Amino acid sequence: MTSVQLRLEDPEVEGSHAETSSFAVLLLGALGVVYGDIGTSPLYAFREALHASGQVPDAVVGAEVMGLLSLIVWSLTIVVAVKYVGFVLRADNKGEGGTLSLMALARESYAGRPTWVLVLGIAGASLFLGDAIITPAISVLSAVEGLKVVAPALSQWVVPITLCIIVALFLVQRFGTGSVAFVFGPVTAVWFVALGASGLVHIVEAPAILAAFNPYYGAVFLVSHIDIAVVILGSVFLAVTGAEALYVDLGHFGRRPIVVAWFMLVFPCLLLNYFGQGAFIYTHPESVEHPFFEMLPDWGRLPMVVLATAATVIASQAVISGAYSLIRQAMHLNLLPGFHVRHTSETQAGQIYLPQVNLLLLISVIILVVNFRSSSALSAAYGIAVTGEMLITSILLFVVMRRIWKWTLPLSIAILLPLTVIDTAFFFSNVAKFAQGGWVPVVVAVFIAFLMQTWMSGRRLLISRTKADEISLDTMMASLAKKALPTVPGTAVFLTSEVEGAPTALLHSLKHYKVLHEQNVVLSVVTSSSPFVPDDEKIFFESFNPQFSRMIITFGYMETPNIPKALILARKLGWKFDIMSTSFFLSRRTLIPSGKGGMPFWQDRVFIALAENASNATEYFRLPTGRVVELGIQNTI
Repeated sequence: MTSVQLRLEDPEVEGSHAETSSFAVLLLGALGVVYGDIGTSPLYAFREALHASGQVPDAVVGAEVMGLLSLIVWSLTIVVAVKYVGFVLRADNKGEGGTLSLMALARESYAGRPTWVLVLGIAGASLFLGDAIITPAISVLSAVEGLKVVAPALSQWVVPITLCIIVALFLVQRFGTGSVAFVFGPVTAVWFVALGASGLVHIVEAPAILAAFNPYYGAVFLVSHIDIAVVILGSVFLAVTGAEALYVDLGHFGRRPIVVAWFMLVFPCLLLNYFGQGAFIYTHPESVEHPFFEMLPDWGRLPMVVLATAATVIASQAVISGAYSLIRQAMHLNLLPGFHVRHTSETQAGQIYLPQVNLLLLISVIILVVNFRSSSALSAAYGIAVTGEMLITSILLFVVMRRIWKWTLPLSIAILLPLTVIDTAFFFSNVAKFAQGGWVPVVVAVFIAFLMQTWMSGRRLLISRTKADEISLDTMMASLAKKALPTVPGTAVFLTSEVEGAPTALLHSLKHYKVLHEQNVVLSVVTSSSPFVPDDEKIFFESFNPQFSRMIITFGYMETPNIPKALILARKLGWKFDIMSTSFFLSRRTLIPSGKGGMPFWQDRVFIALAENASNATEYFRLPTGRVVELGIQNTI
C-alpha cells in the first residue's frame, strides 16, 4: 500500500481579500458593512439613556446630561476602541473572526479539545443570531420614527412603512448584495459625515458640553443615581451595540481598514453627534422625545429621515449577511445540518443566500415589529444578546492570550479583568430588562443552542449505530481479494463520513449489483478548524491496490465544499480523473425515531426534521446531478 500527500507546485489562489483590492476600497467597504450597526445607534441610544434616567422636559439639568454623555463616551472608548480594536481584532483565526472562529482557535490550543470551549462558542453564536433578528427591527423603526417629527400626522404609518421596508429587504436577498454593495460604503460615509456635522453645529453653540470627556461626570452621575444605575447602564450600552461586527467581519476586510475607519471617521463622528445631542438638550431641555431629529433644522429633517432609513437598511443587511456567514460556519463545523446555500456571485464566495434561514429571519423580525411597535419598546430586548456575546468573547480571548499568545497570567488578568468587569456590569444591567423584552433574544438563543445540541447528539448516535453494521475497509478488501468480481469500465467514487470504515453505499452496491468498477475511490470530506485550507494541503491520496484507493479532501470551515473542483485539483497533481466516466455513489438515509437510548422520542423527531430540511449531499458538495447514484437505507435513531 502506498500513501502520498499530493502537493501543488503552482497553486491556484481563489479570490483573496486584501491582496486583490486596494486599501481605499477595503476602507470604504468596511464603513458600509462593519460600522453600519453601531453607526445607527445615535438614533436611539442617547434618547433611551435620557428616558431611563427618569428625565422629563422641565427636569433635565446640565450635570445629568454631562453624566450620561460621559458614560456613553467612555463606553465607546473602552468597549470598542480598547477591547475590540486594541485586542480582540488581533485574535484572528488565520485572518477570520467571529465567535465560532475564536472558539475554534481557543479549542485548538487544547490537546483534548474541551467541551466547555465548544459550549461557549455555541452560546456566543446563538446569542449573535438572537441579535440578528432585533437589529433590523429596531434600526428601521428608529429611522422611520423620524416621520413623527417631520409630519406628526403620519405617526400611524410608522409601523406599516417599517414592515414594507423590512419585507422588501428580505425579498431582495435572493438576488445577492453584489449589485448594490458598492453603494453601501459611500452612503454610510455620507451618513457619518451628516452625524458629525449635525452634532458640531450644536457643540459650537454650547462648547461647555465637551467637559463630559472627563469620566468624573459619569462616575458622579452613577453614584447619585445608584437606585436606577442598572437601568441607566442598560440604556447607555445601546451606544456600543454593533461593536461585535468589527470582529465578525474581520475576514472580509482585514484588521487595518477596520482600525483606520474607526479612528479616522466613525469614532470622531459618533462623538460629535452624541455631544451635539447633549448640547441641544442642554439648551433645549424640552426636546427629549426625539433629540436626534429635533436638533436638525426644519429643512434638514426629511432628508435625514431618508438618509437614516438608508443607513438602517445597510446596517440590517450587514447583520443578515453576518447571520448567513455564521450559519455556514456552524454547518461546516457540524453544529447544524447542511442547509441549502445559494451562491449569488460568481466571483465572491462570501456572497451567499440561505432561503430557509432568510424566511425564518423575516418572520421573526415581522413578529417583533408588530408586537413592540416602537424602537423604545424594542430597546429593552436589544442588550442581553450583545452583552452575553461580548462576555463570552472576553473569556475566549483570555484563553487565546494565555495559550496561544503565551502572555503571562498577571498581564492577561491586568488587561482583561477590567474589561470583563465592564462586560459583566452591562450584562446584568440588561438582564434587568428581561421582563420588558430582554427575553426575546434569550429565547432565540436557547432555541438555536437546542437545535445545535440536538444535531450534534443525533449525529453521534447515528454514527455509533451505523458503525455496528459496518465493516472496516481492510476487511472488505481482504474479502474481495478472495473472490474476483466482474468489473465495469469507469471510476466509482463512494462518499463516506467514516475515514476507516467501508462506505455503506459500496457495501450496498456490491450486495445488489455484484460488480466493481475499474477504479474505486473511497472519498471522505473533512472540515478543518482553520477557515481556509491551502490547495497544497487539501488532498490526501492513498492507493491500496490498482483497483482501490482512498482520498480525503479537507476544506476550511469558511470554504464551500466543492468536490468536482477538488478532484480537478487532484488531477493536476497526477491522479487520472474523467468526470464523464465517473459515478458518485451516495447513501440516502431514511431515519426512524426510536426514543430508546440517547435522546427522548420527541427530540429524535426534531433531529429527523433537521435532517429532512438539510440540503442533500449532491447539492451540498456541488456534485453533477447526472453522475450521482443514490442508494436508500433505513436507520433507527
